[in-house]
Amino acid sequence: MFQGQEDIPLDATGRRQASRSAGLLAQRHPVRIVSSDLSRAADTAHALAAITGLKVRLDKRFRETAAGAWQGLTFAEIDERFPEDNAAWRGGDPLVRAGGAENREEVGRRMSEATLEAVEDLIPGQTLVVVSHGGAIRAGLAALMGLPSTTWGALAGVSNCHWSLLDEQVHTPEALFSWQLREHNVGLGSFPAEPIEG
Repeated sequence: MFQGQEDIPLDATGRRQASRSAGLLAQRHPVRIVSSDLSRAADTAHALAAITGLKVRLDKRFRETAAGAWQGLTFAEIDERFPEDNAAWRGGDPLVRAGGAENREEVGRRMSEATLEAVEDLIPGQTLVVVSHGGAIRAGLAALMGLPSTTWGALAGVSNCHWSLLDEQVHTPEALFSWQLREHNVGLGSFPAEPIEG
């Protein structure tokens, strides 16, 4: 289902995933947590806040793609009702509006603007955690890295309770890129369920 900006809460599985991911992310010693205001992201952010003692700043710019007429439909229903637009969307066209609402470039722009504001007063080496949604994260990462929007499909979407790690690079006149992707779509499946002894 294309959830878009519907405010669908975490279920029991999602709460367990959020709790486990929070334990792993807390080891990165974040100094700030910002999140989409949709409850599935905000509750995930609050699981990390409960461990770190940090407050969560909610920002609607971190919401998932607004999906208009597609919101709440299954992908099969979208394909049946909107075959041409859906084919272009699946093909990675950055200007196709999901259900007539937002396109990927717009999502990337709002995500990157909100992220840049959130890191503005941090010092090098400090960690910001942004809690958002799979499609929005992919668009935000690509925009921050300055990738041409026609290539954004090369990045996989981010799965539930997974994360990506970006490092800000030193800004020099010769620098081609301001941000570097160090990890992508890392999550629960990347780690053993219990610590390995021995």
